Amino acid sequence: MKKLVVFLLCLASFSNKAQKNAIAAGEKLTYTASYNMSGILTDIAEVTMETSDAKTSKATLLRLKCTATTYSKWDSFFKIVDLYESYVNPKNLTPYLYKRDINEGSYYKFMKYTFNHKTNTINSIQRKKNKKEEQKSFSINTGTKDIVSTLYNIRLFDYKNMSVGSKKSFTIVFDIEEIKAQITFLGKETISTNIGKKECYKLSISSSENVLQGKNNNLLWLTADENKIIVYGKFKIPVGTGELKIKSAQGLKN
Repeated sequence: MKKLVVFLLCLASFSNKAQKNAIAAGEKLTYTASYNMSGILTDIAEVTMETSDAKTSKATLLRLKCTATTYSKWDSFFKIVDLYESYVNPKNLTPYLYKRDINEGSYYKFMKYTFNHKTNTINSIQRKKNKKEEQKSFSINTGTKDIVSTLYNIRLFDYKNMSVGSKKSFTIVFDIEEIKAQITFLGKETISTNIGKKECYKLSISSSENVLQGKNNNLLWLTADENKIIVYGKFKIPVGTGELKIKSAQGLKN
């Protein structure tokens, strides 16, 4: 399940000319995450993505919050309560602070990144169940972001001016490691969703790490409008296959 959540969050930030009009505070997207269990695609968890203002003594940041929670009937089998959040510049989604707090069965892990973009470094704090807290400082490449801020950045790109087959590369920092990935624009496709029939931008995602499996097995559909919200996703990871389907969308900016 951890690899599933990583996939749902490990997507892209890849344009300095990105449109800045897709995301604002007050948005809430709710999804159903399904997993192939014994050959049957089964709904196992609810995933939410929310945005809100976060005021500090110096500025107002945008809080990007992602949660994944198993439906109650699966709790006795494998209960999951995961939280991922990033505090970013509301104009360009540059991250300043990232937190990850996951509870999966008997496994617990907390991770915190504090970004210093002037020196391209991150100060990290890691806690695990029954283990001593670890603090590290490490270097990152220019433009590297955490998985939550990159997930939202994928919606800022101007797909209207992309040709079919265009590829973009990007880098994500996860578990004190940079992961290189690539996105391919596959064109437009109209699909039926729980919030109506939507014309979408269809994307294929791949990574250099052993997280995503095969060519064109990991696909994402974003609405072909000014909001560019994710409405559907299909994935293949080392431990199986699954889907992400939108249930509801509230507070959209456009």
